[in-house]
Amino acid sequence: MDTRRGDSRDPSAGLELKHLRCLVAIADTGSFTDAALELGISQAAVSRNLLALEKLLGVRLLHRTSRSVAPTPAGGQVLARARLLLSGAEDLVAEASAGRARLHIGHAWSAFGRHTTAFQRRWRRAHPGTELRLIRHNTPTGGLAEGLCDLAIIRAPLDLRPWSHALVGHEPRCLALASDDPWARRRSIRLDELPGRTLALDRRTGTTTPALWPEGAQPGVEYTQDVDDWLAAIATGRCVGLTPQATAAQYRRDGITYRALRDADPVPVHLIWRGQDPHPATHAAVALALELYRER
Repeated sequence: MDTRRGDSRDPSAGLELKHLRCLVAIADTGSFTDAALELGISQAAVSRNLLALEKLLGVRLLHRTSRSVAPTPAGGQVLARARLLLSGAEDLVAEASAGRARLHIGHAWSAFGRHTTAFQRRWRRAHPGTELRLIRHNTPTGGLAEGLCDLAIIRAPLDLRPWSHALVGHEPRCLALASDDPWARRRSIRLDELPGRTLALDRRTGTTTPALWPEGAQPGVEYTQDVDDWLAAIATGRCVGLTPQATAAQYRRDGITYRALRDADPVPVHLIWRGQDPHPATHAAVALALELYRER
C-alpha cells in the first residue's frame, strides 16, 4: 500500500514573496506591463508568478481583459493579506538590520568602570555606523542568557564554558562604607580587618563571597538584591561592602566613601558572548576593552 500523503502537504510551503509582490504591483499599476517596469523584471516573469500564485491557492485572483485588470472577490481578499505580509516582511528586515547596527553590551553592576566614558567616545569615533548601548541587567550573565544583549561584562564568578569569552583585564578591590564610619578617615583597609563587620552581599551577581576569609574568621553577611539595594544598606552604616574598583568609579553617592583594600586578589573582568552567530562588532569591542585596560 502506498502510505505517502502528498495531498496533505501545506500549500503555503510553496508561497514566495515574489508571488505576492507581482500581485500587488499588477493591482496597483493596473497592467502587467507597468507591473514589470515597477518590479524591474520581464512581463513574462510577472505572468508566471501570478499563475503560480493562482495555482497554489486554487482560485482565480484577477479578471483580465485587453484593457483592464481587476481583482476577483477572492483576489481582493488575497490582495489585502498580501499587503500585510509584504509590510511585515519589510518590518522584519528593517528590525534585523537595525539590530546589527546597534551593539548592546550588558552588565550586572558596572560597565567598564573608569574606562566607560573612554570606551563610549572611542567607539563612537571608530564605529559611527554601529550605535553602542550599555544596559544594566542584574542577572549572572548581565542579560546575555536572557537574550537582552550581544555581549556582557562579567566580574562575578561564572562558569564560562557555555560562552565564548575573553579576559580583558583585572580590577583591584576596594571597600565601600558610610562616610561617617571611622574607617573612612583611613587611606586603606586590610582584608583581615573585616571579620567582625557585616558585609552587604549580592549573592546573584556580586564578586564577593565569604570564601575570601578562612573558615571561622568570616564577617557577618546581609544579602541585598542589586547595586542600589547594596548602596542603601551601606549608607545606613550597618554594613560595609567589598567591590571592584569599577563600582567606585560608576557609583559615587552621597554618604558613601570608597577606600583601597589591601591583601586581596584583584577581580578578573571578562567579556562573554554567544559563540553561534556573534554580533559582527564583537571582536572590535573586545579589542577596544583590552586596549583600555592595558592603558591602566
